[in-house]
Amino acid sequence: MWRSVASNALTLFIVILVVAAGVLAWGRQEYSGPGPLTEAICFRVEKGASLSAVSRGLEAQGAISDARIFRIGADYSGKGSGLKFGSYLIGPGSSMAEVLDDLTASGQSTCGREINFRIGVNAADVILRELDPATNRYVEVVKFDPAVEAVPQAYVDVSGEPDVRFRVTLAEGVTSWQVVEALKRAEFLTGEVKTVPPEGALAPDSYEVARGDDRQALLDQMAARQAAILADLWAARVDGLPYDTPEEALIMASIVEKETGVPEERPQVASVFINRLAQGMRLQTDPTVIYGITNGQGVLGRGLRQSELRRETPYNTYVIDGLPPTPIANPGKLSIEAALNPAVTEYLFFVADGSGGHAFAATLDEHNENVARWRAIEAERGQAEEGGVQGN
Repeated sequence: MWRSVASNALTLFIVILVVAAGVLAWGRQEYSGPGPLTEAICFRVEKGASLSAVSRGLEAQGAISDARIFRIGADYSGKGSGLKFGSYLIGPGSSMAEVLDDLTASGQSTCGREINFRIGVNAADVILRELDPATNRYVEVVKFDPAVEAVPQAYVDVSGEPDVRFRVTLAEGVTSWQVVEALKRAEFLTGEVKTVPPEGALAPDSYEVARGDDRQALLDQMAARQAAILADLWAARVDGLPYDTPEEALIMASIVEKETGVPEERPQVASVFINRLAQGMRLQTDPTVIYGITNGQGVLGRGLRQSELRRETPYNTYVIDGLPPTPIANPGKLSIEAALNPAVTEYLFFVADGSGGHAFAATLDEHNENVARWRAIEAERGQAEEGGVQGN
């Protein structure tokens, strides 16, 4: 009898072991195998959320098949206490192990909402956008100019949420005064700016920031980035350039920046001004004249008058020889590179060609023909301006 009981017990124990092994294998497969998601989702981990609450939320949104297995796997891997607050993009078919890695790896949100404060030449605007998990692209929710528009309620509702990401983006060609004035209106930043940075000293780029960051610290970061870009490109410059210092190259880069918005043209535009300097010609470029009028404090908003083209200022390159005393804007990396590695051409002139770019010429006769074509285009468009062509 006892032998029979022992045999039955042993059989039951073996069965239990087999079942347990099967359950364990199934659990491992559920944990590490492909997940149930057919489309990406954006999953938010609340501040202080427990592993239990997160696992239930993942199951409710269809990201995992079983909350209990997720918790067991998280505890077994030692990552159960490492959940990071934020919003995370979970891709289709992600396993529980991959989902856990998404929620614990960096602590930096990979989806959700982003506020981008863009500082442009003509205006600054704020864009609230949200990532669409299905396309992995941001969708604009609201856009407004804080200088002239009331703050939309949609912005107010989300800007204070702790996982919203903030970004400040500088367009190429903005002036330092424009940057400082715009940053004063960035309500998510703090601190005062005592002085406007030197013209040209700030790198146009996109900067990730956090609510409460200091404005001056951000400007210092922009200046450090520009200094590094200029130093690297100055070290790699070609021979024979008409600059004695990196600062002079930065002045030329700012002129190139303001003369064309077509990246591919920048080396040719730089070559025009370098060729003029080599031949003792004046630069004769409108953007420098405009800077002498505005001091970089906003845009002129109209065409130049003949009297302004004749008036002597340190920035009127129709009157002065050589470069103006300072940059006239903050040039981007491509313009600095063009100033230090210009195209090799015989061009001395350029004028708009109607396509958004310019027609270049090596002789005055060729240039006059290009000007005539441009004036005909302007006449056809009904946009001829008083005072002549805004070109060079």
